[in-house]
Amino acid sequence: MTLDESLANAIKKDFRSADITTEEKVMLEYVEKLTVKPAQITNEDIISLRKVGFDDKAILQINLIASWFNYINRVADGLGVGRD
Repeated sequence: MTLDESLANAIKKDFRSADITTEEKVMLEYVEKLTVKPAQITNEDIISLRKVGFDDKAILQINLIASWFNYINRVADGLGVGRD
């Protein structure tokens, strides 16, 4: 989360080239994979998170938050909520 609009836009456009930390990039790579290809998550993805300093509690929190947003967006999409 940031109040820096230009950073937020850079992250939305391509987080890999945005001016964020290595830890944030690894986290967002995991979240992207969890969102787009969840069945392809492997132990290597978890190891990558650990290598940049995330412990099990943080990994669980990352997973739960991303999963919740994925879930609630699908509920909204399925009900046509928020569409013009």
